[in-house]
Amino acid sequence: MVASFFTTGFSPLMAPKAVLLGVGSKYVAHRSPSEKKVLATSAAKGAWDARYQHAVPHTTDYYLKCCFGGVLSCGLTHLAVTPLDVAKCNMQVDPAKYKGLFPSIKLIMAEEGAVGIWKGWLPTAIGYSLQGCFKFGLYEFFKDFYSNLAGEEASYAYRGVIYLAGSASAELFADAALCPLEMIKVKVQTSAKGTFPTEFFAALTAMGADKANTKFPFGSLVPLWSRQIPYTMAKFFFFEKVVEAFYMHVFTAPKESYGKSTQLGITFASGYLAGVICAIVSHPADTVVSKMSKGNKTAGQILAELGPMGVWGGLGTRIIMIGTLTGLQWWIYDSFKTAFGLGTSGPAVKK
Repeated sequence: MVASFFTTGFSPLMAPKAVLLGVGSKYVAHRSPSEKKVLATSAAKGAWDARYQHAVPHTTDYYLKCCFGGVLSCGLTHLAVTPLDVAKCNMQVDPAKYKGLFPSIKLIMAEEGAVGIWKGWLPTAIGYSLQGCFKFGLYEFFKDFYSNLAGEEASYAYRGVIYLAGSASAELFADAALCPLEMIKVKVQTSAKGTFPTEFFAALTAMGADKANTKFPFGSLVPLWSRQIPYTMAKFFFFEKVVEAFYMHVFTAPKESYGKSTQLGITFASGYLAGVICAIVSHPADTVVSKMSKGNKTAGQILAELGPMGVWGGLGTRIIMIGTLTGLQWWIYDSFKTAFGLGTSGPAVKK
C-alpha cells in the first residue's frame, strides 16, 4: 500500500488553512504535466488532495528528498553524540559503577582509552541513518495519507491527531530498520573490554552466533517500539505545536516574510524543546533496552527488578543528549529542505 501511495498521487502532509488558502496559480510552475493532470482530475471530481495544498507539491521527488534529509539528520547527530550514548548506556546497565555523565566518560577513557567512548560508532551511523530515512520520509507521507482519509476540514481541525498517527506509523517501519544495528551498538558499548568484539563485522557475527542469548536480530524490537514510538510521537507532535506557537505569539508576521536564518533558528528552538519532552516519555523503555543487552532476561523481568524509580537512571544525561540531538536533527533536516527549495517544516498559522 505504501509503494502504491507514492506512485499514484495520493499523499501525505496536512497543512493548516493558512497554507491551504495560499496555494494557487503562484505555484503552478512547480508542477510537472502529470502533477497538473492529477490535480485537474481531482478538481473535476471535487476531490481535495492534501498533497497539493502546499507551496511545494508533495510529489514522489519531494518524499525522496525528505528521506535523504532524514538520513543526514539522524545519522550525523547520533554519530556526533556517540560518547554521550556510551556513557548513558553504561550508567543504565551498571549504575553502581558508572555515576554521572562526566565521571562515566572519564572512567571509560581510563579503562579503555579514548577509543572506548567511540565504541559502536559504525552501527550507530548505519542504524540511525536508516531510521532517519524512514522516520522523516514516511512521516511526510503518512501525514498526507491520513489527511486525505480525514478530508479537508477534519484534517485541519484534528491536525494534532494527524501528527500523532503519522509519526507513529512512520516509526514502526523506522525501528524495524534500526533494530539489528541498535542491538549490536548497545552490546558493543556496554560490554567490558575484551569480553565482546568491538569491530562491526566481528560483533555482527558474534551476535548471530549466540542468538539464544542475544535474541538477535529483532529481540529488542518490541522494547524499541516502546521507546521510540512514544519518543517520535512526542518529537513530531510537540515540534509542530511549538513551531505553531512561535509563529502565532512571537514571530507574528507571515512565516515567509522571515529570512532563512530566522526560520531555521525557530526550527532549532522548537526541536530542542520537543526533545526534552521526548527524553522523559521514552526513558523507561530506553533503560530496558540497555539492560536487555546484558543477558537473557525479558523486559518484564527487568522492569520488576528495577521498580518504578530504577527505570529513571541516567535521565539527566539523556535530557541533555536528546534535547540537543532533536534540535540539531530538525535544524539539519530543515537546512537540507531549504537548500533544495522545499521550505522549513512546521505548519503555517491560521490568523
